[in-house]
Amino acid sequence: MPTSGRRAVSKPATSGDRAAHFPAIEKKYGKPVSHWLTLLADLGDAKYPQQIALLRERHEFSQAHANALVMFARGSTSSKRFASPSEYFASIGPAKAKTIRAIIGAIRKKHPHLELVMAWNQPMLRHGERYVFGMSASSNHLLIAPWDAKVLKSLSAKLKSYDVNKKTVKIPIDWKVDAALLDAMIRPQLSIGGNAKGAAPRKSSGKSLKKSSKKTSRKSSR
Repeated sequence: MPTSGRRAVSKPATSGDRAAHFPAIEKKYGKPVSHWLTLLADLGDAKYPQQIALLRERHEFSQAHANALVMFARGSTSSKRFASPSEYFASIGPAKAKTIRAIIGAIRKKHPHLELVMAWNQPMLRHGERYVFGMSASSNHLLIAPWDAKVLKSLSAKLKSYDVNKKTVKIPIDWKVDAALLDAMIRPQLSIGGNAKGAAPRKSSGKSLKKSSKKTSRKSSR
């Protein structure tokens, strides 16, 4: 589950459209996308690892850019699996969906302005331009994560009974929702821009999301 205390909303990462990477690829590697697609086509029936190796080892592509091109060449134009949270919930089974819905409900009861969206094929809660909380389902457990991993460190005493790694907290599928704990994960992140009390987020300035996020990150931690 992607989490970070410094990341702004990224359209290529969240839209799922692999072609959204193409302008950056052309700018960074100095050739049109058609050139790279032709190189991949020249490999014939090569498998994914060989195609990735061509771009990464011979042409110094990043993994994200190489993956976007290779998957596009292989006929997958989008990484997006779910068009809506409802589609996601239908895919994970009723027990997991019930718990994740309850988690979302508990958070939004205290912070109704938070927006539920799909990003990286997982349900996420977003505060204006920034993600603040994510959830995902595994075979035998669920994962929850405040977007700013520093929050987990600040809550270490309250999380002693949980299996915690650097960015996520493992919970059972039938977890009894702890609204106070969830609020403790969310509230510090809403303090950015003076929004600690659950007010609707301020509108963005005319500057780009990326620049705005970087400036905010230097002034405060979520």
